[in-house]
Amino acid sequence: MADSLYIANLEIECGKLVVTLGVMELLSRRIGHVGFFRPITPGDGTNDNDINLIRHRYNIDLTEEEMVGISHDEARSLVANGQEQLLFRRIVGKFVEVRKKCDFLLCEGPNIVSMSEAFDYDISIRIARELGTPTLHVVNARNRGVDEIQGNIRVAEKIYEQYQCPLLAMFVNRIDPDLFTAAKEQIKASHQEKSYRLDFLPEMKGFSMPTMEEITEALGARHFSGPPAAGRQSDIHAIKVAAMSPANFIDFLEEDDLIITPGDRPDIILATLGAIASRHYPSPAGLLLSGGFEPSPSMVRLLDGIDNLPLSMYLIPGDTYKAAMRAGEVKGVLQPHNEQKTARALGVFESHVDTVGLEQQVIDTVTTIMSPLMFEYSLFQQARAERKHIVLPEGYDERILQAAEILRSREVVDLTLLGDEKTIRSRGATLGLKLQDVSIIDPKTSPLREEFIENLYQLRKHKGFTRDYAQDAINDVSYFGTMMVHTGRADGMVSGAVHTTEHTIRPAFQIIRTRPEVLVVSSVFFMCLETRVLVYGDCAVNPNPDSEQLAEIAIRSAETAAMFNIEPIVAMLSYSSGSSGHGEDVEQVRRAVALARTLRPDLKIDGPIQYDAAIDISVGSQKMPESEVAGRATVFIFPDLNTGNNTYKAVQRSAGAVAIGPILQGLNKPVNDLSRGCLVPDIVNTVAITAIQAQALAKKHQEEA
Repeated sequence: MADSLYIANLEIECGKLVVTLGVMELLSRRIGHVGFFRPITPGDGTNDNDINLIRHRYNIDLTEEEMVGISHDEARSLVANGQEQLLFRRIVGKFVEVRKKCDFLLCEGPNIVSMSEAFDYDISIRIARELGTPTLHVVNARNRGVDEIQGNIRVAEKIYEQYQCPLLAMFVNRIDPDLFTAAKEQIKASHQEKSYRLDFLPEMKGFSMPTMEEITEALGARHFSGPPAAGRQSDIHAIKVAAMSPANFIDFLEEDDLIITPGDRPDIILATLGAIASRHYPSPAGLLLSGGFEPSPSMVRLLDGIDNLPLSMYLIPGDTYKAAMRAGEVKGVLQPHNEQKTARALGVFESHVDTVGLEQQVIDTVTTIMSPLMFEYSLFQQARAERKHIVLPEGYDERILQAAEILRSREVVDLTLLGDEKTIRSRGATLGLKLQDVSIIDPKTSPLREEFIENLYQLRKHKGFTRDYAQDAINDVSYFGTMMVHTGRADGMVSGAVHTTEHTIRPAFQIIRTRPEVLVVSSVFFMCLETRVLVYGDCAVNPNPDSEQLAEIAIRSAETAAMFNIEPIVAMLSYSSGSSGHGEDVEQVRRAVALARTLRPDLKIDGPIQYDAAIDISVGSQKMPESEVAGRATVFIFPDLNTGNNTYKAVQRSAGAVAIGPILQGLNKPVNDLSRGCLVPDIVNTVAITAIQAQALAKKHQEEA
């Protein structure tokens, strides 16, 4: 079962809150602790009506701050400053934190009517994609014919497909009651092949009209006489300006009208009271006295003398015309204390929606969506759980310094930079970075030099290392950093922003070496696509692995995937699928599959298989219908370095994937290489991954001890 659900819209005034209320009612009956979250709230985020309603009705055990991702004002500022990724990152962070505190989290997307020109109209769906949660979409059918409604449905479908966002159901809301049955049947008939469910809700007559209380609050009205508007929850039927004579005015009255008239019209006040008292005329809901005029003292005395005066009267500033315009702009909303309107909304939802079917669909939904931001956040959370110490040898590089500030400010790891401390701190200050908590060691002057030189000499003397050679090597930041890891001064190392791959990993092969059970050191890339994270191996280390090495790479890559909460479903790739191909290259993969299955019968491994059959469920079901891997693979093992390296770069560039790696696997302690073209986020993510590897290896060593 999914542990969260998102309600989105693309249009204004679609009645999304009615759907939110209905779904919340459904969930609260089945699930013990349901939470509520809004990624972007109106204005400064301090008084969100939807949060107030849901929190009040369902006793949500969360603070208002926990239920808010970011305010509209803050979000707009971030977008205006070109920091849209930071906006999504903050929303994802708050979402994940609050989800931990609930059995289920219902999210309601931002109100499109309150969004400014700073936001794209599809912002709500883009947020859903980043959160990776199944989505219910609400379509506004108010005052629209069937063709226009169908057009809006198709637009929504295209956007969900574009962002690969999981669409669970679509609610067509506010359909004209006179057209409801015909529109419902016509739309359903043309959507029979869709993968999502369709539900339909009619427009509720008068539901969008405000109450007397909402209008008086919006206009800043001052109570004058009669019962206060607070607590009067019946909707206003219409707003009418009384400018004609009382004899003509009363013929235009209708039940629950709100009358606006100048304060110096006692004749209208008396006529309105008379209409209420008469069984021949309807009763208005209230009277607004405009123009800043108060009724005469004699009229005040008259009103004070009427017991249980049945008419709420308020004074409002400004002329009658402007007051009527302002009152007409007030929209009725579901508010926490309006039990009448809430009950009505729930009644309509439950009478028109198959709530049992919707509930079952939510229960049956298993989401596999993982956005790059969500993956990044999960990395940070894992790394923080048991903070490790990572050494970054390339302390002079600006990208390394910027990444160091991010990692420390977000408290992901403890860090040591290598290089001259004065130079590094000066460069950091020039860049405006705060690196006070980051340790800096100069390999040329460090007290650790002699210990490291002796250790390196003893480790490598059988290979011809002399003390002089070891002394020169320790001046090299890669060797010094590797020795820090080897001797336990650091838990892992990340380098390669400036140095070559060979320069980074050769000391690790010589000093840290492979784990006893590992046949060959290999590498993987985490390929962060828009909605999922895949593991590619080996794309960086082994040029032409044989069958044994391929089996080893597959097993280690599966272990790495599981380490990062990616279910390992391993595809051993080749140019043919199943038994269709022949030739030594295919046979080598076939032997590797058999060996990997023998060594790890618990893993889902299949091959030889082509890439399209491994990743696409429709192709996989045709080419290898009996396979539990085809179309579902998460770990892709390439037959050689040429294929793997070119494929990961092609996917990275053509699909816009974020490639994190190469991540080395098989060493006794983690050392990872960066691309010399790496960006700051690449460094940050690789450091977090290295810390998680260090956690896993430390646990493994403890178990073996």
